[in-house]
Amino acid sequence: MSASSPHVHIVDDDEAFRDSLVFLLESHDYAISCHDSAEALLENFQPQGAGCLIVDIRMPGMSGLELFDELSARHNPWPVIFITGHGDVPMAVQAVKRGAHDFLEKPFNQQALLTAVDSALSLSQQQQASSAARDRLAECLASLTSREREVLDKVVEGKMNKVIADELGISIKTVEAHRGKMMDKMKVRSIADLVQAVMAHR
Repeated sequence: MSASSPHVHIVDDDEAFRDSLVFLLESHDYAISCHDSAEALLENFQPQGAGCLIVDIRMPGMSGLELFDELSARHNPWPVIFITGHGDVPMAVQAVKRGAHDFLEKPFNQQALLTAVDSALSLSQQQQASSAARDRLAECLASLTSREREVLDKVVEGKMNKVIADELGISIKTVEAHRGKMMDKMKVRSIADLVQAVMAHR
């Protein structure tokens, strides 16, 4: 198992059930952490990289739904899959409406669980990539001078160099110089790339 393996946290008070999930998921190269209660998870939960949580919706102490609400308040980035008994399906549906990724009703087959986990981890990886891209763009924007940022804003608005020069009260050559430096700092090759990057950041 590599250090970059997706991480799956299992939160369930049923030890036998946890063990069965561990046996299944470890065979698919996932890093696994088990917790016998919601409180145990919250003690040291620091999500890094791609991952997801498999949570029993009904547990002693803090319930799965209460855990989900607490994780949401902490801006947890990982998708949550609820495990539910037949009588708890309406509760699980409400959880999905509030942002949970999926729920599985006991008893479920192994493939259903693997499909749900794969879907959750795929979403987590996409979110991680998007977050990294936003961070890189924010760094690029922060590196611009105030004048370069003004030029960027007007370029994104679709204005030509002459119009930008008139509006900023500077020469066209100065606009071109600022524009060139701005494009280098933003690490883009074309105006189209610049517009796409900036619009995605907004």
